[in-house]
Amino acid sequence: MFDTKSVSIDWAGRPLTLETGRVARQADGAVFASWGETALLATVVYAKEAKPGQDFFPLTVNYQEKYFASGRIPGGFFKREGRPTERETLLSRLIDRPIRPLFVEGFKNEVQVIITVLSWDNENESDLLAMVAASAALTISGVPFMGPIAASRVGWIDGKAVLNPTIEQMKTSDLDLVVAGTANAIMMVESEVKELSEAQMLESLSLAHKGMQPVIDAIIDLAEKAGKEPFDFDPPDHSALQAKIVALVGPRLADAYKVTKKDLRYAAVGALRDEAKAALVKSDANPDGADANVFKETFKAVESDVVRTRIVKEKGRIDGRPVDKVRPIESMVGFLPRTHGSALFTRGETQSIVVATLGTGEDEQFIDALSGTTKERFMLHYNFPPYSVGETGRMGGAGRREIGHGKLAWRAMKAVLPSAEQFPYTVRLVSEITESNGSSSMATVCGSSLALMDAGVPISAPVAGVAMGLILEDYGFEVLTDILGDEDHLGDMDFKVAGTAKGITSLQMDIKVAGITQEIMQVALDRAHGARLHILGEMAKAMDAPRGEVGKNAPRIEQIKIPVDKIRDVIGTGGKVIREIVEKTGAKVNVEDDGTVKVASANADSIEAAIKWIKSLTSEPEVGQIYEGKVVKVMEFGAFVNFFGAKDGLVHVSQLARERVEKPGDVVKEGDTVKVKLLGFDDRGKVRLSMKVVDQATGADITAELGEEAEDKGPRGDRGDRGDRGPRRGGDRDRRPRRESSGD
Repeated sequence: MFDTKSVSIDWAGRPLTLETGRVARQADGAVFASWGETALLATVVYAKEAKPGQDFFPLTVNYQEKYFASGRIPGGFFKREGRPTERETLLSRLIDRPIRPLFVEGFKNEVQVIITVLSWDNENESDLLAMVAASAALTISGVPFMGPIAASRVGWIDGKAVLNPTIEQMKTSDLDLVVAGTANAIMMVESEVKELSEAQMLESLSLAHKGMQPVIDAIIDLAEKAGKEPFDFDPPDHSALQAKIVALVGPRLADAYKVTKKDLRYAAVGALRDEAKAALVKSDANPDGADANVFKETFKAVESDVVRTRIVKEKGRIDGRPVDKVRPIESMVGFLPRTHGSALFTRGETQSIVVATLGTGEDEQFIDALSGTTKERFMLHYNFPPYSVGETGRMGGAGRREIGHGKLAWRAMKAVLPSAEQFPYTVRLVSEITESNGSSSMATVCGSSLALMDAGVPISAPVAGVAMGLILEDYGFEVLTDILGDEDHLGDMDFKVAGTAKGITSLQMDIKVAGITQEIMQVALDRAHGARLHILGEMAKAMDAPRGEVGKNAPRIEQIKIPVDKIRDVIGTGGKVIREIVEKTGAKVNVEDDGTVKVASANADSIEAAIKWIKSLTSEPEVGQIYEGKVVKVMEFGAFVNFFGAKDGLVHVSQLARERVEKPGDVVKEGDTVKVKLLGFDDRGKVRLSMKVVDQATGADITAELGEEAEDKGPRGDRGDRGDRGPRRGGDRDRRPRRESSGD
């Protein structure tokens, strides 16, 4: 019934199988892929003709994870998968980036790629398999795709690069590098790094590209067995229209692109575009003119040629800078008065306000995934309002772009954050892009570093980022430092590098051509290193190290450890005890499963009171120690003092003062704050306290000074407790004052 075709190889010690013909047979291309016991389905469907007037390539990639893949039922009320999670969005982008440049230029038919994770073994990550399966499905579908591509991961474990490590191995890795590429060149890079050098990154990139070659060969083998006839598509030829545009406005367009100010340059280019459009686009006066969408695309190609030729041949950039120079930088910290930490970072015409907010364990983000529910104590959210580029637009939730840029900055900063033990706060960064003309994500990295330091977060080192560009022609290439928006749109590469003075913390690359060589990568990394050091120097003018303590508006957090078997005593039945602690002290209390307790408040007294209460529930007072307490009950035989959290003890009348005391009420009253020494416990475990052996002014122990006077002469019967502040039968039998010894 099934005409199945498959290929299998051993890849990094685990079997990789690509199969087609069994599942999803009505799709143009469908591949069921498995690696170990992780399995997914990738499908491709494309329209056989473009929509009339289509002026862009409508490619959609949807990566989705089914919870049944790991034997889990989704959380929430509806108990089914909902809108894409952040991980699904990021992996959709990850797959889109290396395949989009490989479609034949001019192809505008709608293409949809859907990847569904069906089984997950908790050993092999699904992202690599998803890119491989999507590439295989595109390759056999017949769509004009100039692949295949493959992908691989490299970790840096025990001082060396490791190809395709398992999830368990990655827990000790200093690098999480994902690379996609063709047989000849790298197409896409995504990474999270713990300050590795440029040389180490190049070594890892080389290993990744080499390691994906067997997979590319396997996809080609599958296509030879099951590939469909290529779709009949001839790229449109607009060379005649392009020649007319050049003849009409070419020299003036080159002059317009020498205008350094963005708004004036846009106005000059726009005027020339309108002039050419009026002369060359179809209208009543010009029925033989070009289609408006064709003109728009062709004019952009002319712009691209003008800019690219000038850069490669004349080393002349749009804003007049040398190819390796960073735009002017201005940094400010403490920009917003009521926030915990804030910074304004401006680089040329790109600007970001970044705000750091410190919270408690209650503010941690819960993440529901195939691997289970986890908590994240560091968040970075990126917002790109339309006014930042002088436009109007829809305002709503975060889109794929915002999520992707925020995650890139998150990766860049993660390597320098303190551990939870060093800094027990939840940290949220928000980047508001207020101007954009070139890499707002790298401006976010720089602003994030400054905002964290302003908030008093003890990061290990400041982090800066820079975006590099590429112009690649048959006659040469040029790598550009700190690219403008136009250089990004009209160029061939967006290569973003973030890191400290010591090393790289994140690297991301997207290209629009069929890959770049290691030579180009080397030049880009070298120039990015110099630019990063320059930016760090400029940032240091505003702040070069974290403040010594958190901001005045931030909560204070103290952290203590309690025995795990005492957690229930702090929580109480149904949370009764912890709620009482919070209500009466005003502090927030968070108890972890390992016995870590975080107590937070803007008021130091609240923290102290809560910690004292918790310690009283989980530990015992020490004999011989001096404590400060409050008199809670005065009796004829002494006074009860609350001295250790919820614990009370009796100061017998003989221990109230050095001199003879007839009535305890003459010495203390309910509500008085006194200092007491824990003498010990009677034969029933009741607490015995003394005031007379403690200097009530200084809290000093004066037992030695008193000598025999310090002797505890109180009765050793039942002393009572918090719930019984009166004598019991058979306890203190003789409540009359004793005579002083005559010494006879």
